[in-house]
Amino acid sequence: MAAKDFIVAIELGSSKVVGIAGHKNMDGSISVLAVAKEPSSAFIRKGMVYNIDKTAQCLQDIVGQLERKLRRKITQVYVGVGGQSIRSVRNNVTLELPQDTKVTMEMVDGMGDTNRAMRYPDMAVQDVAVQEYRVDSQLQLDPVGIQAMHLEGNYLNILQRVAFFKNLNDCFKTANLRIADFLIAPLALAKNVLTETERRSGCALVDMGAETTTVSVFTKNILRHLVVIPLGAANITKDIASLQMEDADAEKMKLNYASAYTESAELEGDAQYKIDGDRAVSRRTFVEIVEGRVEEIIRNVWYHVPAELKDKLLAGVVLTGGGANLKNMERAFRLHASVDKIRIARTLTQAVSAPSDLLQKQDASMCTVLSLMALGSENCSGAELDTHGNLFPTDDEQKAAAGDRTPRKAGEKPEGVVLTLEEQQAAEKKKQEEAEAELARQQQEEREKAEAAEAERRKNRPVNKLWRGLKNFGRTLVTSDDED
Repeated sequence: MAAKDFIVAIELGSSKVVGIAGHKNMDGSISVLAVAKEPSSAFIRKGMVYNIDKTAQCLQDIVGQLERKLRRKITQVYVGVGGQSIRSVRNNVTLELPQDTKVTMEMVDGMGDTNRAMRYPDMAVQDVAVQEYRVDSQLQLDPVGIQAMHLEGNYLNILQRVAFFKNLNDCFKTANLRIADFLIAPLALAKNVLTETERRSGCALVDMGAETTTVSVFTKNILRHLVVIPLGAANITKDIASLQMEDADAEKMKLNYASAYTESAELEGDAQYKIDGDRAVSRRTFVEIVEGRVEEIIRNVWYHVPAELKDKLLAGVVLTGGGANLKNMERAFRLHASVDKIRIARTLTQAVSAPSDLLQKQDASMCTVLSLMALGSENCSGAELDTHGNLFPTDDEQKAAAGDRTPRKAGEKPEGVVLTLEEQQAAEKKKQEEAEAELARQQQEEREKAEAAEAERRKNRPVNKLWRGLKNFGRTLVTSDDED
C-alpha cells in the first residue's frame, strides 16, 4: 500500500544528487521509505550548480524514481543549500543610549534589522546567528530590560552567492518542482548529528564531502563560525588517478585500499596494489599519495577554526560526510590537528530505520540529506501515481495537496531556513511599500510644519502686526463710542 504522508528532501552534492522520502514517527524516530541517487559531477562543482538544464533533468529523474517507489506523486521538496556558495561574516551594530535608558525589544529588533540590511558584493544575507549583546561592559544573551548607555549586537551573518541561489531556483522552476523550503545544509546537519552537550561545550563539525569540506564551529549552543573549504574526498581520487588510470578505477582503489593513517611498520616490504592486468603501484607510494592529501585537508580544516575558539572546543571534533568513511580518519585528525577528542557521526542523533537495501546504517555520507528530511514539516505526498500519465503534478494538484503557503517575512522564518526568490521578492516589495508610506507620512508632516511656520512668519511681519494693531484700536474706539 502506498504511503500517504511523507517528507521529501533533496541534497545537491558535488558527486551525486540524493533524494530521500520518509516520515517522522511519534517517538521522534525517522523511517526511510525511498532513496534515489544520480551522479552530478557533470553539472555541479563544489556544491554549486553551473548547468541549469542538466540539473533540472537530474531532479526530474530523482523525483520520478521516488514517485515510482512510493506510488504517489510528490508535490514539493525540501532542498539543502550549501557548498562553496555560502560563508559566514561577523558584523557588529552599536546603539548609544541616554543615561538610565532601559533596553527594549524594539531596540533589539531594530539592531537586527540594521544588521540584515548589510550589503555585500555579489552576496546576500540568508540567515543570522546572534552571538551575544554587549550591554555597557557586560555580555548578555538577552539584554531586554537592562539599563544601559551602550548596546552592541554581535552577529554572524551567513551569506550566499546571489547568482548561485538564482541558478538553484531556476533549476527547480525548470524541473516544475515546488520548493517547500530551502534549508541551510550545515545548520540542518548540526541540529541532527550533534548532541546538546557537544553544541554547548564547544565542537567543530566537519562535513567532508566530495569536493568541499564544511566546518561549523559551535560553543554555548551558538554557531560561531562557518566556512567551506574547496577540498574533499574527490581530491584523493584525483591524486590516485595521477598514477595514469581512469577516475572510476582510482575511486575503486580508494575504497578498497586507502587509509587516512598507516603505521610505519605496515609499510615494510615490497607489497603492491594492482592497478590493472599489467600494472601495479607500490603500497608505500599509494599510502604517501593518500596521506599527503588527507593531511592537507585536515590542516586546512584546523587552520580555518578561529584561533580564539580552538581552546574552547571541549567536545573536540565531530566528523561526518562521505570523506569521514575513510579508514583511520580519526587517527589522522588526532595527528595533524592535535585534537584528542574525535567522533565520527555516521547517523543522526535520533533513531533511523530503513530496509538494508535502501540505507547503510554506517554511511556518514547520508547524514545531510537525512537531516534535511528530519527538519521538514509539511506533507509532500500528492495523489496516487498514474503510471500511464504524467509523472509530475500540475499546479492545481500541487495547490490542492500542499496549499498556497503565504510568503513569510524575513523576520518570521525559522532559523536555518532560506526564503525562496518569490518570498524574498514579496518581502522586498512589502518593505518598499512600507518605506514609501513612511516617507509619504514624513513628507506630509514636513509640509504641515512648513505651512504652520509660514503662517506664523506672516503673522509676525511688522506690517501685519501694525494692521492688527490698527484693527484692535478701531475696535476699541467703536466700543468706547457705544459706551458713551
